[in-house]
Order: sequence, then C-alpha cells, then structure tokens
Amino acid sequence: MKSKSSTWDLVITPERGWLELHLSDIWQYKDLLWLLVKRDFTTFYKQTILGPLWFFIQPLISTIVFTVIFNNIAGISTDEIPPIIFYMSGIIAWNYFSNCLTSTSTTFTSNAALFSKVYFPRIILPLSRVISGLSRFGIQLLMFLGFYLYFIITGNDQIRPSIEVLLLIPFFILQMAMLGQGMGMVISSVTTKYRDLTYLVSFGTQLLMYLSPIVYPLSVVPEKYKSLIMANPMTPIIEGFRQAFIGKGELDANMFFYSTLFTLIIFFIGLLVFNKVEKSFIDTV
Repeated sequence: MKSKSSTWDLVITPERGWLELHLSDIWQYKDLLWLLVKRDFTTFYKQTILGPLWFFIQPLISTIVFTVIFNNIAGISTDEIPPIIFYMSGIIAWNYFSNCLTSTSTTFTSNAALFSKVYFPRIILPLSRVISGLSRFGIQLLMFLGFYLYFIITGNDQIRPSIEVLLLIPFFILQMAMLGQGMGMVISSVTTKYRDLTYLVSFGTQLLMYLSPIVYPLSVVPEKYKSLIMANPMTPIIEGFRQAFIGKGELDANMFFYSTLFTLIIFFIGLLVFNKVEKSFIDTV
C-alpha cells in the first residue's frame, strides 16, 4: 500500500543538516523569483517624479562631486585618466556590490510577515534582490560607456582598453553579486537576534568604500597602507574594471585569485548560515 507521505510533492521537515541547502528548489520556484525581481524593479521608481532616470542621476552626481572634491580641490591624481571616466568606473561597480549587500542584509527582518504566512525557498528573496540590481547596473554601465566612447572619439590617448581583461567583465559582475549576497546573508542571519547590528551596516559599507580604490588609484597609496587596501576583495574587481576599459590598473594574478577565493568562501558561509537560521528565525526576529 502506498504511504500517505509519498503523495506529497513537498515535505517540510523541522530538522536538516548544514549542507542540506535544497538549491534545486530555486528552479521549481522560478516564476516566484521572476515576480519578485519585477516587483523590486518597479517599486524602486514607482510614485517618483523622474522614475528610472534616478539610475542615471545617482552615479552622475557622485562622479561630479568626487571630481570637484577629490580631483580639483584635494588634488588627488587619477593617473592621467579623465576624472569622469576614472570615478564613474569605480562608482558603478561599487554601487552594484553595495546594493547587493545592503538589500540582502535585511532579508529576515524586513520580510518576517511574509515568511510567517507562506512557504517558499527563503534564498529566493536575496537572490531576487541581486538579480534586480543587475538592471540598474546595466543602465549605469550604458551611461559609463557613453562617456567612455566620447573620450575615445575625441582622441584621448590615455584610454587603451585591455581585450584580455574585458573578457573577464562578466566574471567580475558575478563575483560582485556573490560577494555582496554572501556578506548580506551573513549579516541578515546575525541581525535576526542582534537587531542593533543593522546600524553598523551602512557605516561599515561606507568605510569599506573608502578602503577601495574608487576616489584614488592604487599608485598614490603609501606602501605601508597598500596591503590594507589590497586585502579588500573589492579592490581587484575595481582595478579589473579600470584595466579592462581604460588599460590602467594594478590587477595581477595573485590579487585576482585572492579575491575569487575570498568571494567563494564568503558566499558558501553565507549559504550555510542563512540555511541554518531560516528554520528558526521567526521565533527570534
């Protein structure tokens, strides 16, 4: 006789091991994932005056401010690269990473009501934030390419793209997504019990930005501080972006492999912690 439990399509058990991630469930809930991605994108500019234009305005204003303050007033070198291209190349990369980090770091606390009512793979929500962020990154990348082509057409001889590194751009984008989501899932899991740690996220993200070569090139960093900047896993990614499009950067094999290994470790730890906390977070959040 066929057991009653065998007739169910899905069986939810209270206990499961650390490595029972059930990532295959993501494909079964792909329609929900798409709906959440669409929701995140539309709600960003819903009931706004300028709508999607904010995707262009934010990095453009940041670029102008950085150019005036750090280049014109502070006199920080951009290695003879046009300041607009130098700053914008770092800003759009950083924006995507920080968006992945901050949006996934509140997964449990901001969606507790939804999680308590219906079952679906919890990993769907942070994944939807990362995917929806790709649309913003793509729009900002197109704006950067517009300025980039302008300087090439006007004959700026300081821009020499590296074809070999350009081929790594999709990998850099994937790496930013995994690093931001991994760190965000760890933070989200910890803040279910210690809510005051959420106040440190914005401060820590801002501090990490200044530890990244966004407003300065690595060439101007004193040797005694360079190891600290190099320890930041975002440093090789930003340097890779500049080396790919501009031909100037200090990306080498050791930096590349260190950043990749760091990203994989953080992402795997994030998955494990997220998987462990999702079973009981509703009792503490």
